[in-house]
Amino acid sequence: MDEFTAGVLRRIRETEQSLKQACDTGDDFLVEVEQSELDDLLRLASEHGVRVLPESA
Repeated sequence: MDEFTAGVLRRIRETEQSLKQACDTGDDFLVEVEQSELDDLLRLASEHGVRVLPESA
């Protein structure tokens, strides 16, 4: 795995964790921010052929 792929996957996992925490605490603004960040990261991964597996995989 190259550095770009590893970095994108790490950022996706971190953002997923932040999104979950925002949901758990009821911070609607932060949920929107984190969801937007996650959408951007997933789009970036897709554009570069990075396969993103579900967290449980």
